[in-house]
Amino acid sequence: MADAAPQSPRPATADPLHQAGGGVSGEKQTVRNLNAAVLPHLNQIFNSHADKNNKKWHKEQIATFAKHVQKDEGALPAALAAKEELDFNGFLHYMTSSSSNIVAPSNNQDFSWPLSSYFISSSHNTYLTGNQLYSDSSTDAYKNVLLRGCRCIEIDVWDGDDSDSETSESSLSSSDEDEPRKYEKTKSRVAKAKTKLPNSVISRFEKTSLSKKLDNYVEKKKPEGGSAAPTTTTPAVTSPAQVVPKTADPSAAVPPATPAPVLATAPTTTTPVPRTAALNKTTSPQAAIVEPRVLHGYTLTKEVSFRDVCAAIRDYGFVVTDLPLIVSLEVHAGPEQQEVMVKIMEQIWKDYLLPPPKSDAETLPPPGDLRNKILVKVKYAPPHKEAADTKPEGDPDSEAEEERVPADGKKKKKPSKIIQALSSLGIYTRGVSFKSLTQPEASMPTHIFSLSEKGVMSVHEANGEALFNHNKQYMMRAYPSGLRIRSSNLDPAVFWRKGIQIVALNWQNWDEGMMLNEAMFAGTGGYVLKPQGYRAEKHSGSVAATKDKQDTQATAIIHKTLDLTIEVFAAQNLPLPHEDDTAKGFRPYVKMELHVEEPNERHGGMGKADGKESEGEYKARTKTLKGCDPDWKGEKVTFTDIPGVVEELAFVRFIVRDDEIGRDDLSSWAAVRLDRLQQGYRFVHLMDAAGQETESVILVKATKKLS
Repeated sequence: MADAAPQSPRPATADPLHQAGGGVSGEKQTVRNLNAAVLPHLNQIFNSHADKNNKKWHKEQIATFAKHVQKDEGALPAALAAKEELDFNGFLHYMTSSSSNIVAPSNNQDFSWPLSSYFISSSHNTYLTGNQLYSDSSTDAYKNVLLRGCRCIEIDVWDGDDSDSETSESSLSSSDEDEPRKYEKTKSRVAKAKTKLPNSVISRFEKTSLSKKLDNYVEKKKPEGGSAAPTTTTPAVTSPAQVVPKTADPSAAVPPATPAPVLATAPTTTTPVPRTAALNKTTSPQAAIVEPRVLHGYTLTKEVSFRDVCAAIRDYGFVVTDLPLIVSLEVHAGPEQQEVMVKIMEQIWKDYLLPPPKSDAETLPPPGDLRNKILVKVKYAPPHKEAADTKPEGDPDSEAEEERVPADGKKKKKPSKIIQALSSLGIYTRGVSFKSLTQPEASMPTHIFSLSEKGVMSVHEANGEALFNHNKQYMMRAYPSGLRIRSSNLDPAVFWRKGIQIVALNWQNWDEGMMLNEAMFAGTGGYVLKPQGYRAEKHSGSVAATKDKQDTQATAIIHKTLDLTIEVFAAQNLPLPHEDDTAKGFRPYVKMELHVEEPNERHGGMGKADGKESEGEYKARTKTLKGCDPDWKGEKVTFTDIPGVVEELAFVRFIVRDDEIGRDDLSSWAAVRLDRLQQGYRFVHLMDAAGQETESVILVKATKKLS
């Protein structure tokens, strides 16, 4: 068979229903055709188990193959059941069905445990389409991750005008110098910084509100008597004629020189959204209410309106699953804009929002009781606090602020800036600034801490037992370091092993972290029940019940020793690496990596398991062959006596690369959670470099033993 036509990675938004990430892809994958590399191996497998006379399998042989070779438990697969005998065509029908996928189906999921008992497929800075510095914000990013099964998304909300909510004079101020010297020094510093940026970035920067504010800041430093025009922080009201219309592709729209305020009188959702009287008191442009916007603050990223984001969440939040969706609000807006936020959410999400509770919850409900509901995660403001007592400074629950929280928890508490109407939407997911695991809020059933990857590792190193036991009963969220400008990802498995439910990843970037997220959540709808020992008693409902049995990462569950052998037979239709256009020079090999827990990590240390993305601790590879349909003829890759394995938290990655001088480009990949890795003769279904499902498969035989 001729080499397959080259397959370039498709755009991230091309087909989210068949894109990896976590929750949707991988269900009922089949092999549509077989080529000359794979077919002879299947023929040999069939003949080795067939009757010597009529070349068929009798009923007993079918059962023996399913039980002892494929290690299938329970009933026979549909393709084999109720068959008195099986010929080669029947065998091919079975092998090309979803029953022969190396990933076991996620059947009979139990959604009756409290929310804290689940790992939840989660996105970080969901609005971004690329890197953290100058990529676009887009509603398409929300559509994409939601259709891929993500169940926790993030929205960074800022004031919708050109005020100082995004940047402030105080945050840019320098030491007190003489006014003339300060002006010249500031002007020179800004000009020098711009010369170090590429022209494309400068051009993009000059079209943002941050550029205008920086220019205003420079002019404010001009000595009195200069010719600079006076500046003001009073927002200008933009008339409807000045509002730039949105294009069909928000990410392709050219931003105006100064981002125009988003007006309540001009909603841009695809579905008409009714407005309440509070948002539509008059049609006068001067009285139109400016609405909040979504962007990555203090960067060159392009903004999108909060209303449009809420509409996208409404339209796509429950298309592929009805399991609850957590919306994590990172609020940088002032009190007036928060009131607008509340009205927009109530107006657009309506019955998706939880009704106000009669009293504070004493336990977390199970996800099965929250189907088709949006859970708002927002900074908690106690009811007795009045909005007048708060001030709009750095949110202690924000990611930027959390990075500055010392491990000893002695930081002076800042007043909350969240108004009561917004805070009250956070019913089961009340964001609380982390100070220590013994602070009073740490025993509030509905609290959720958000810590950076560095923050989690610091707490784990200082008191791993307390961290682990907290996460059995209560919610926690971990997110990537702010230094990951290119939107790289942490190693989520390290944080799952600490019981953290929400490990937020950059879904727009394809790397090891997202591959492991796919392995954890494939076909689950975005919720995975934690292993026994990682969750509190089902009906305990009290902190005391959790304290009765104190566990650690080392003692909560039995760690086993693994022996794993993968026999690699042949592959078909391997995609070429990105930008390659011919199979002539394609020299693929398969690399296999085991991602398992390190003993040092288990006992409170960090060692290599510091949360940073790295290759699996154990790795091996096949020899290099040529072409898109390579035949490895049953080459064995073996991992022996691998200690400290927890099946539900260990992963196998299959990575196909092009053997080149220098860096070996990625062709395709697959990732499997060890407890879902099926034994016997199986097809490994591969994703391309953009995470899209492909027609590419590898025929293998897997044998695993845990003792």
